[in-house]
Amino acid sequence: MFLNSLMLFGKANEKSVGVFNLFVGAFQVIAPFYLIAVSDQNHWTIFNLACIFLFGFTYLYVGVTTLKGLEGSGLGWYSLWVSIIAIVYAAVSVMHFHDIISALIWVMWAYLWFLFFLSMALNKKMDAYIGKVAFVQSWVTLTIPALLSLTGVWKTDFVSHVWFYVLILSIVYFCICTIRLKFSFNSKGKNVDVQVNS
Repeated sequence: MFLNSLMLFGKANEKSVGVFNLFVGAFQVIAPFYLIAVSDQNHWTIFNLACIFLFGFTYLYVGVTTLKGLEGSGLGWYSLWVSIIAIVYAAVSVMHFHDIISALIWVMWAYLWFLFFLSMALNKKMDAYIGKVAFVQSWVTLTIPALLSLTGVWKTDFVSHVWFYVLILSIVYFCICTIRLKFSFNSKGKNVDVQVNS
């Protein structure tokens, strides 16, 4: 996600990032197959592991689309479908697992996938804004939580409280940026690529 954000900013070569998307996508398709095969086969275990496919197929689709120079409407409509599934995962996180942190993260991912839908399926020119959202999310929903998980402190009460506010502030930031983006579209027209200043 970090590299894709830099690609959207025009800071990283598209084909180079496309190759890395293939690596990540392949891993995130192979890994859940293995993890499900060796799991206890409980339906909630499979539910939690199956979500990895959403990311794996997205990265593969982005990689192939970028490397082959394909028209992106198919990826856009796929992203809409995934954003809907992500909202389901957010709801289950709250209602079944009582995990508000995971729910907020799923909501943020749903928003990013929805932005890909707007950009690729509906041809809204907002690459700079999507790059900004992807950049922030690459740190607050993936990189830092992964590092905290590897050090064994992700599920502690202190980290959970801190990260709740980090996610809320991130969502507020996205809301402000979205309002600015809307005003930019209204003043400059729908087909103008705009960059939202923080």
